[in-house]
Amino acid sequence: KTEPKEKFIEYLKTVQKKDLALAGAMTDAKGVRTLKPHEQPNKNAYVRITEVTKDGIYVSGAKANITGVAASEEIVVLPTRAMGPEDQDYAVAFSIPTDTEGIKIIVGRQLNDARRLEGGEIDALPYFYNHEGLVIFDNVFVPMERVFLMKDWQYTSQLVEIFSAYHRQGYGGCKAGLGDVIIGATYNLAKQIGVEKAPHVQDKINEEIFLTETMYAAGIAASLNGIEVCPGCWWVNPMQANVTKHLVTRFPSQIAQLAIDIAGGILGTAPSEWDLKNPKIKELLAKYLQGVDGYTAEDRIRMVRLLENVALGVAFQIE
Repeated sequence: KTEPKEKFIEYLKTVQKKDLALAGAMTDAKGVRTLKPHEQPNKNAYVRITEVTKDGIYVSGAKANITGVAASEEIVVLPTRAMGPEDQDYAVAFSIPTDTEGIKIIVGRQLNDARRLEGGEIDALPYFYNHEGLVIFDNVFVPMERVFLMKDWQYTSQLVEIFSAYHRQGYGGCKAGLGDVIIGATYNLAKQIGVEKAPHVQDKINEEIFLTETMYAAGIAASLNGIEVCPGCWWVNPMQANVTKHLVTRFPSQIAQLAIDIAGGILGTAPSEWDLKNPKIKELLAKYLQGVDGYTAEDRIRMVRLLENVALGVAFQIE
């Protein structure tokens, strides 16, 4: 439709001019998974339009697991699934400033985040600011110029398919990049305890590389084999984008397990940064956590924390 397209282009210009940080919000709370949006006992299990006025719309509902949302300046909301005519109130897409009245953001707790929030330069890194949030829309007003889809349920499947294909293709780069960090950390820890040349260790690191490069290759393939859907308009190959997502669903847990095998139990039992700096015990830790000469106990703890936060957290294994 011409009008929504023109509104979106104007919004895009604003985003580019102001260099706004956006959070894409697609995943709804979903409620009972076997029921369609209009069938839900909780009518707000999916974000929905509750009222339409001449100036805009009011929406209620929630979007779940939205990465980085508390650090964003605006939220762009999309439908999360294909819908039928009975679901038209749930067929909505819009943009909204994050600090709009009625928006509530509840940041989810993450693995080991209490230790990271204690401060310091070892336990607090990496991913100090990484987070996902539950975004609640409590009867939020959206001006009409920011509404890009309103009750046009027949377009929801296309929006979901196009967005998710790009998202899944992008995983091939995102998770492969984290995989590279895990491979490097794993090899470094193997060197610190003198096992980097052991055949079974080399086999496991080679397997990590194979799995990581396979994810990356699938993402590249989805790009190179893109589809021209209209003159000058390109879409990543949807089949290969979905293959990428399947690989990214399977391989990170395998890569993490291989890293755990090599790093050892210390990955889950290492003392804290404050223990390492405690004058009463730091000499003992320096003595008993050191492996090969040239690497200190602090070197080992730093690498353990890097591997722990990247491999075992939300951003890699769970996501």
